[in-house]
Amino acid sequence: MEVQSEQKWMDNGPSRRAKWWYSTFHTVTAMIGAGVLSLPNAMAYLGWGPGILMLLLSWCLTLNTMWQMIQLHECVPGTRFDRYLDLGRHAFGPKLGPWIVLPQQLIVQVGCDIVYMVTGGKCLKKFMEIACIDCTQLKQSYWILVFGSIHFFLSQLPNFNSVAGVSLAAALMSLSYSTIAWLACLTRGRIENVSYAYKRSSNTEFVFRVFNALGQISFAFAGHAVALEIQATIPSTPEKPSKIPMWHGALGAYFINAICYFPVALIGYWAFGQVVEDNVLMALERPAWLIASANLMVFVHVVGSYQVYAMPVFDLIERLMTRRLNFPSGLALRLVSRSAYVAFTLFIGVTFPFFGDLLGFFGGFGFAPTSYFLPSIMWLIIKKPRRFSINWFINWAAIYIGVCIMLASTIGGLRNIAADASSYSFYT
Repeated sequence: MEVQSEQKWMDNGPSRRAKWWYSTFHTVTAMIGAGVLSLPNAMAYLGWGPGILMLLLSWCLTLNTMWQMIQLHECVPGTRFDRYLDLGRHAFGPKLGPWIVLPQQLIVQVGCDIVYMVTGGKCLKKFMEIACIDCTQLKQSYWILVFGSIHFFLSQLPNFNSVAGVSLAAALMSLSYSTIAWLACLTRGRIENVSYAYKRSSNTEFVFRVFNALGQISFAFAGHAVALEIQATIPSTPEKPSKIPMWHGALGAYFINAICYFPVALIGYWAFGQVVEDNVLMALERPAWLIASANLMVFVHVVGSYQVYAMPVFDLIERLMTRRLNFPSGLALRLVSRSAYVAFTLFIGVTFPFFGDLLGFFGGFGFAPTSYFLPSIMWLIIKKPRRFSINWFINWAAIYIGVCIMLASTIGGLRNIAADASSYSFYT
């Protein structure tokens, strides 16, 4: 008989009816964010060789750690580790596990949701500026409020399966606006006197920007934070364990990831060189209708991404409220807890719309560990591969590379916070 790792999720546990393609678009929605549009800018600081190497290395390392997490989901016969936290408890112990895993997972999930609040508002604002030139333009804060109000309703959907339609639409949009970005760059061609020299001013500035570029690339592979929660929705039997359909779904997601990330990064850098914008769509002024459509697609995508990252947080909040406060489960619990969470992320997003810099700092503690090296550490502890074997070397390489990325992105993010906060005006 199947036993869950701790106790059933809210509403009598997670629904186990998902198909393998559910995991594909959930993972695509979680992994491919609007940050893909900043990859050409990262290439401008890294250059052709290091930039391509970093993209390939990140793609391969995180595909390996995704495979490890999928295998570890049912590494104990009869037990399913439905949450990253549960697997952390099994690997590191019931006391140490939550302190190692939970902070990093929450940084990824809550941080992404706040950034998606800001991104959704900015894209709506940009869409309206292009689509309706004569209209009275609202402040960015108001557009973030519009985006946040949508989630007060969507957050009441009970579980991952119930947001499948939203997640599918988001996955399609991510593929669409990524394709628009690189096709528009390819159609436009290279700018006059394009230069592929390193984008730099002073040596100190260059170092910090390289660190930030490493963070931009590493943050593009963040789907691991919800991988076990996605796998928890797939049925499992001894003849066909959940790891088989989940791995098929993950392979599909990584294929879509590759055809989104690599063309945007390489063709965007090829077209604009070192003068490429932070958001490559902003450098493409024509045709206006296409750029407006792409911004609307980014908006739809981050609506779905918000929900994919929020669902595990909702589960955590509701379990705490039922245990600690004896709050009865049901609609009232969802209404109170989820509305409070949406209001919190909305307030932070409106107050600090440069939260991407904060995410660069705090995300260094969350993105790199959850995607790059925490799965490898847990694999070494649970599976115990033979010392000095190929598997052993690959895992230790992932750990060392992930730690370096974590430190670099944290330092780069801290510097950007100091630079942006000095010139920031609240509620603009």
